Amino acid sequence: MQPTVREILALPVLRAGDPVLVCGADRPEVLDRPVRWVHVSDLPDLSNLLEGGEMVLTTGQALTDVRHRDDYLPQLARAGAVALVVELGVHVDAVPPSVVAAGAHLDLPVVALRRPVRFVEVTEEVHRRIVAEQYAEVDYARRVHEAFTNLSMRRASVDEIVAAAAEMLDTPIVLEDLNHQALAFVRRGLPLTELLDDWERRSRLGVDAWVTCPVGPYRQEWGRLVAPLGRQADDRTATTLERAAQALAMHRMVEQDRTSLELRAQSGLVDDLLRGRLRDEGEATARAHALGLRPALTYVPMTVRVPETASANQLLIQQRRSRTLDALVHAIRSAGHSVLTASRDDGQVDLLLAPQPTAMAVRGDPGTERILVDVATAMRRAVVAVDGVSTCVIGVGPESSRLVDAAGGLAESGHVAEVALAMADRPDGKPFFRAADVRLRGLIALIRSEARVQAFAETELRGLLERRAKHGDEMFDLLAAYLDEGGNKAALAKRLHLSRPTLYARLAALERLLGVDLDDAESRTSLHVAMMVLARP
Repeated sequence: MQPTVREILALPVLRAGDPVLVCGADRPEVLDRPVRWVHVSDLPDLSNLLEGGEMVLTTGQALTDVRHRDDYLPQLARAGAVALVVELGVHVDAVPPSVVAAGAHLDLPVVALRRPVRFVEVTEEVHRRIVAEQYAEVDYARRVHEAFTNLSMRRASVDEIVAAAAEMLDTPIVLEDLNHQALAFVRRGLPLTELLDDWERRSRLGVDAWVTCPVGPYRQEWGRLVAPLGRQADDRTATTLERAAQALAMHRMVEQDRTSLELRAQSGLVDDLLRGRLRDEGEATARAHALGLRPALTYVPMTVRVPETASANQLLIQQRRSRTLDALVHAIRSAGHSVLTASRDDGQVDLLLAPQPTAMAVRGDPGTERILVDVATAMRRAVVAVDGVSTCVIGVGPESSRLVDAAGGLAESGHVAEVALAMADRPDGKPFFRAADVRLRGLIALIRSEARVQAFAETELRGLLERRAKHGDEMFDLLAAYLDEGGNKAALAKRLHLSRPTLYARLAALERLLGVDLDDAESRTSLHVAMMVLARP
């Protein structure tokens, strides 16, 4: 951190010159400006020599030219100088009154030294401090870079990355998403209730003292790091948060699951099929059979999802996911079938099921629907037996006699499973879901975590959300009720027990807050979608 004008004037080498503030006494804040360098010169015009942020030391020769001396201070101010120190007794015995008058309205403090000093000692002392500060900042940046690089190389968890930033800055740190929900945090000695109490509202209000840094690629940010205790927004804080944000973005892209070689190989094959890197059916089945998938008359794409809550213990989450995968594979193989699996970072499990003819013959049903019901039931029973898992949903895509085509159905089964998991009114007794079973509200709940969708909802409801953060839910609830009634004001007045004039006045205020016409069908649709995006499933 660069020294300020005030700190330099307090140095013994300058105090020995008996300094007196000639200009700037009425604006003490100008003494707190940082000094980038100290420049010694008696030239009357330094416009081409200064780059900004310099303190100028002079013996006052430029002030002896009666014709041009009143332009001296304005020229220095325009060139970016932050202070002028004049040694009296060599060329001038006092700063001329006209010069003082010219500098009265400039943000350029002028200090007169009434006793001589050695300017070389001043420059040596100040430059030594500046260079030391610069070296300390470079060294700190190097240590921060190495620390977060090491965390990325060893695939540290989100909580470890956030904890490292909190330790370096010695302050609590919170990682939040675009909806201002705390994803991870480090208290750093602060009570949890004090750190996270009413977090969403406080974050939306944008407290000035907070230091923040976006997380994610440019224009694709998915979160924000926040230092919420009024820490000074200096270079070290910015550097630390930026490097932590980069490590978090890297973490998001790196596979976290540490499964067996067999499961990794299966996952690689499924990914090759899903991304179209493997299109030849013969090669696909050869690789699949080599990984334990037995030949079948048809292959069925399936996706399993379990609800997960944010937890500070990433190890427990990984262990639960591993046990869930083992339970699924065991349930399928115990029923006489074979399967390829691919476990994802968010806990989703993609499967390519190969129902076996022997199992179908035993049941006397040559079709796959009965098999799917039995297998899905067994899978759900096995998963909910895993400690920490209360339920799961299974999405099923279109089956195919070709493995390559069946893998293409994983996109549909994954979509169905995630939507079904987000649906608040899903029938938990249903063994599996197909595309025809999911509805609009579940779809909205699915896409609400996408950054662009979150940005749309925040933009659409910005005025309302800001008011909600400051004054409560009254207007927010009014909009929700209005949309629930499909824009029917008479029904809304009856529902809220309000007279129509009162209701109309409140709706007019709501329109001004949102900047839209609530009678416009497209506006209501847009607002309704935004409300559904922000609603918690």
